[in-house]
Amino acid sequence: MGTLEKETDASGVGGAPGAPDAGPAAPPRWLTPEEQEAWRAHLATSKLLSRQLDRDLHPFGLSINDYEILVVLSESPEHRLRMTDLADATAQSRSRLSHQITRMEATGLVRRDSCPGDKRGLFAVLTDTGMATIEQVAPHHVESVRRHFISLLDENQLAALREGYAGVIAHLRTIRERD
Repeated sequence: MGTLEKETDASGVGGAPGAPDAGPAAPPRWLTPEEQEAWRAHLATSKLLSRQLDRDLHPFGLSINDYEILVVLSESPEHRLRMTDLADATAQSRSRLSHQITRMEATGLVRRDSCPGDKRGLFAVLTDTGMATIEQVAPHHVESVRRHFISLLDENQLAALREGYAGVIAHLRTIRERD
């Protein structure tokens, strides 16, 4: 391979410290140069795009995580979701989401309501201020997504991304549901 960084397959096989025991020592399935190039392109694109979209939201006083939560709540019935469902919808841990919602509550974008019949359950609810914010910011965010992502790809590339990621997303959601 020639590099110290050796990638592993999706099962985690590769003998990394702290990796789950994969049973008998199976030889690692190193990524081919093409696979490694695709993996690294994904990592770089994901990080750079998220960072740019986040930067483009800062003039509005929002982070990319704030915006995602506002979108999910704005599209939910009665503009509210149980905190556990919101954590799943935004792929955040319950703890991380709780801290995020606390920050957003302080700015009046959301509030927490109790769940009838479930003393421990809470809803995250989009406030009128939160709805007005998403309505103001959404056109700018969509333009940012177009400028930095959509307009750089043709229809076939977008279709390949949708199709390629569908299986990965389904696999990762299945794992998350078991956690």
